[in-house]
Amino acid sequence: MARARKKKTKKHTLAKLLTLLILLAITFVVLCIITPTEQEMMGKSVGAIPGLELPKAVEGEQVVMHTGYTLSYNEECEQPSWVAYELTAEEVAGSVERGDNFRADKSIWTGSATPQDYSGSGYDRGHLAPAADFKWSEEAMDDTFLMSNMSPQVGQFNRGIWADLESVVRQMAVENGNVYITTGPVLTDGPYETIGKNRVAVPKYYYKVILDYNDNDIKAIGFILPNEKGAHSIDYYAVTVDEVEELTGLDFFYSLPDDVEDLLESSLDKGKWSFKKYSGSANNNKSLEDSKYTENSDVKSLRTVFNLVFYSFKKELFKELNIYDKAREFGLI
Repeated sequence: MARARKKKTKKHTLAKLLTLLILLAITFVVLCIITPTEQEMMGKSVGAIPGLELPKAVEGEQVVMHTGYTLSYNEECEQPSWVAYELTAEEVAGSVERGDNFRADKSIWTGSATPQDYSGSGYDRGHLAPAADFKWSEEAMDDTFLMSNMSPQVGQFNRGIWADLESVVRQMAVENGNVYITTGPVLTDGPYETIGKNRVAVPKYYYKVILDYNDNDIKAIGFILPNEKGAHSIDYYAVTVDEVEELTGLDFFYSLPDDVEDLLESSLDKGKWSFKKYSGSANNNKSLEDSKYTENSDVKSLRTVFNLVFYSFKKELFKELNIYDKAREFGLI
């Protein structure tokens, strides 16, 4: 009798265990369906990351923080390898007047280029952090005229396609609430023509990378433009961030989770970006409330962290089971 009861209990336990396994399997499949796929991971964020706009430090270069932007100074070429900053919709709407206070940057240990290096060279003192992005503060505006923020640009480039791209980026900040920007000359394809006593290198190309890291739609885009009069529309010069990294040797947005960084930097969807120039009109400005979700930020962050963790878990599980490609085919990852 006791043996029969034990047998019945064992069967009951196995039935409960099987039911539990089936429920777990169903839950797993449901979670796979309702949590982000590989492509949708680019539309989720985990909140603010300090210094997100900063590339990985370049060995041997001095990193300098000025009001509103940070740069990495390349002494050999006498200009920055990169200039990085965050631009918000509110900052775009600033009203500070341009000052044109070009001067050497005394914070550069080895000495920066000077305005005299550009005098009579035939090249413009081309801003990398544009003055028009820093109208929110007199000090910030003034700091954009430090020569450590300049690079020799062909006049028709600086006042043409480059200025147009800067205006497009301002509109991107307005439409997305804020964007993270890293920009600079390409300094990996020398030798270069040089100008002035300090032998400032004249780059052949310039780049920008822009990251929108808002909860409603994460995306990234890069641009590579030759230092000459523009012959095409802005979107023609758009590339993936990976392509900019390959050309410059820089590592952008390395503070992001690896999975998110890889997806953002390897893909480009031009349809997610506006290539319209900023007009400065009231109708052209969207408030931050229109640009972002109003859901409680703590709830959003918790949900997004869960999505990231579960995404990584299911990806590794499907790889272990050797069904990764099939899982992607059926939209489970």
